Amino acid sequence: MFRETETIKTEGNVDDTRARLTKDGIRLYETSDFPGMHAAGRLAAEILDRVAPLVVPGQTTAAIDKAVEDMVTEAGATSATIGYKGYKHATCISVNHVVCHGIPSDKTLRDGDILNIDVTVIVDGWFGDTSRMYVAGKMSRKAERLVQVTHDALFKGIEAVKPGNTFGDIGYAIQSYVEGQRMSVVRDFCGHGLGRVFHAPPNVLHYGRPGTGPTLEEGMIFTIEPMVNLGRPETKVLADDWTAVTRDKSLSAQFEHSIGVTADGFEIFTLSPAGKFHPTWE
Repeated sequence: MFRETETIKTEGNVDDTRARLTKDGIRLYETSDFPGMHAAGRLAAEILDRVAPLVVPGQTTAAIDKAVEDMVTEAGATSATIGYKGYKHATCISVNHVVCHGIPSDKTLRDGDILNIDVTVIVDGWFGDTSRMYVAGKMSRKAERLVQVTHDALFKGIEAVKPGNTFGDIGYAIQSYVEGQRMSVVRDFCGHGLGRVFHAPPNVLHYGRPGTGPTLEEGMIFTIEPMVNLGRPETKVLADDWTAVTRDKSLSAQFEHSIGVTADGFEIFTLSPAGKFHPTWE
């Protein structure tokens, strides 16, 4: 995810000078590019499937991160986050009131902790970016409801993806649903363009007004990754310059998929092969 207050610049490993761009500077890929995104997205999703048994009370997030790094290496892929702006880990792991960009550490998980694990891999030059929620032990009722609302909000946003709709339609679908559940959408961070680059236009906001923002066109590739708080939406970034937490210390949750716009709708590149995208494996 990206800070909403920043203008996303294309960041990746290829020259984008000959790319087809919309008037808003958003790259349009060919349908022949989608298999590459499916391969990268599938690997990222498979890794998150395999991580699930490691999320237990007493486990450290550093151990989970090391397991992910090993899986990426075994697959012959590359971690997009190791070395990115000085970051040293293959995952971001955000526990309880950490909204995003949580740094793996030797701190152990406790019974009832909820956590988001975010992984981005590079396969043959394509970036697969996805995250999902897990629970160590048994979730509390309020955490369970937060996780479910966040999961459902993501899919309401995805359902708004089709040519002719706008990015404001996506944001409105997410925001109206979440606020109807008396929770709040984080506004400080957003989704982003993806493909043969890690971050690119547009900013994919998880709130908005219908009919506003750039129009969706076939060939766009981007992430949708709403962050939802039980309390207020405000966040703050800690002294490490990475970890973002809720200002009121309320619980936060997030789910993320990488999406491609097709002629009549969308394709999800990061579906869980084992059906473990939801922490209860629904």
